Amino acid sequence: MGRLRVSDETKRDVFEDLVEELADAYIALDGEGLGDDLTNEDKQAYLKNYDTALPDDMPVIPKEVGEILRSAHGQDNLLGVLETAKYGHKVSETLAWIIDNQNTFATAYLLGVWRVEENGEIVKLEVEK
Repeated sequence: MGRLRVSDETKRDVFEDLVEELADAYIALDGEGLGDDLTNEDKQAYLKNYDTALPDDMPVIPKEVGEILRSAHGQDNLLGVLETAKYGHKVSETLAWIIDNQNTFATAYLLGVWRVEENGEIVKLEVEK
């Protein structure tokens, strides 16, 4: 119940968990005794889970585009990443995809997370310490 988790959960997943807990709590309040009380600690844990959960609408990008983002990770700005894509790779389908989908590419860069188009895998870039 309401424990802090670090995972690939989306905000929708956290919301659905909370709704399930609230339904159980409602059953308990209704006198049937089937659920547990939802404590303030539980509520705070759900809020923390929601804050750290991945966005529901994370960008979906091809695997090769993700490799460019990985190789450019740590650069100071998006222009540097785009320069890496332009000059570090021959003109290809990958570069054409980036040009045609600049907003999606930029969103993946800014969030540091995306879903791989080919297999649905979620990729998260780790924040450097």
